Formats: sequence, C-alpha cells, structure tokens
Amino acid sequence: MSFETILYTIDAGVGTITLNRPDSFNAANEQLTTDLQAALADATTNDAVRCVVLTGAGKAFCSGQDLKDAPAPGDSKRDLRDSLNRRYNPIIRAMRAMPKPVIAGINGVAAGAGLSLALAADMRIMSSNARLVEAFIGIALIPDSGATYFYPRMLGYAKAFEFATLNKPIAADEALRLGLVNMVVAPSAFPAALAKMAATYASGPTQSYGFVKHLLQQGMTATLDEMLEAEADYQQRAGTSHDYAEGVNAFIEKRRPEFKGH
Repeated sequence: MSFETILYTIDAGVGTITLNRPDSFNAANEQLTTDLQAALADATTNDAVRCVVLTGAGKAFCSGQDLKDAPAPGDSKRDLRDSLNRRYNPIIRAMRAMPKPVIAGINGVAAGAGLSLALAADMRIMSSNARLVEAFIGIALIPDSGATYFYPRMLGYAKAFEFATLNKPIAADEALRLGLVNMVVAPSAFPAALAKMAATYASGPTQSYGFVKHLLQQGMTATLDEMLEAEADYQQRAGTSHDYAEGVNAFIEKRRPEFKGH
C-alpha cells in the first residue's frame, strides 16, 4: 500500500504506522486522516499484522489538526462536526474496535487530536523529552476525538477538568505518575523499547488480546453480572483456540509457547 502522509510497514507481525509530515510536526490534514483510516483498516483485517504501532516521524508524535487545513471561521461549506464525523471519529473507533493490541509510540509532542490518537491506543510508550498538550482550549474549542471520554477515565474528573481548561502541558514523568502512559524511556532507548514491546505482543495470543481488549472496555460501563456472563462466553471461545492448546502443551513440556494468534 502506498500513502502520501504516512509510512506503513509490516514486519514480523508488527504493523507500524508512522505519521510522516515532520515539517509540520505531523499535523493532521485531510490527506493524513484519509491515509490513517486506510492503514488502520488494513491492519485490522490483515492476518500478517498481530500488533500495531502508531508513532510519528521527526520530532513530534502528532501536533493535532493542521490549522492551515481546518475549516475557516464562518466557512459555510465546511464545519467542525463534519471534520470530526468524517475524519477523526472513524479513526478513534477503528483503534478501539481493532481486535489487536495498538501501541502508541509517543516520540515527541502529542497535542489536541494528536493526543486523542495516543490515548485511543491500548498502551503508550513515551520518550522522556516528549510532552502531552491539550491545546483545544487555547483556540476556544473543546477537547474532541474521544478526549472527553479518555480524560476522566484516566485522570478522574478534577484532574481532567484542570488539564482540559488550563492548557498546561504534561511532561513525561508526570504523565507516567498520572497513569496516562505505561512507560517512559530516554530518547536514545525509545526505538528499542518500542520495538521490544511490539515484538512481545506480536508473538503472543492475538485473539486472546482482542478478547481482553473488548472485555475491559465493556467492563467500564457494565454491571458485575454482565461481565461474569461475558467472561464465561469469551473464556469458552478462548478455550477452543489453537493458542490455548499450545499454551497448555508448552506448560506441561516446560518450554516457551509458540502462539499463532488464533
């Protein structure tokens, strides 16, 4: 697949999507969101992909919407609702629905909708020189692309309100303390740490990861009884998989399992 604004490679089970507009700090224009939707669609259905990495080229992860490409105030031909419903919301939904682990490699600043992209991933590895910036309130807009869903769940209401309204960047060490990211590493160690985590997931029981991802999201709003029923259903499905049989045999034979992802 060929793209104008992203790089998409598949190697050893890892589908790596690199936002590739470094001169604009990977700001999201129309073409980038179109390319990203297409790459995510392929990664979702491509059996060669067992883990997805989303990262940025150059010094930034993603600086958010490219304001040069945004609807102008008063433009009757385009509106912000259209931009969200057509461009950003499908990306967030695709990342959350994908039955495979998605890792955000936050190599630099993640701001506005770019931060929402990072928060939509299942795991976040952050370079120590990167930062998270809410950004929307600085131009009198509200957080979008799922931000108002992710902020309170990750931060709690009080911290979420503070972050969403004061536009104060969060440094890497603070992001780790708040639970916004899973790991912070030095810039020199960042590529290796990201690759190691991706390889771990790409060699694991992909179907089971997808089940866990679905159940954890359901568990944020469901009752205990609903989750007990759902767990019983998905455990039965997991128990009929190739990887379950391989995992049990490997345990008995005292060796490392060789999961196939199904």
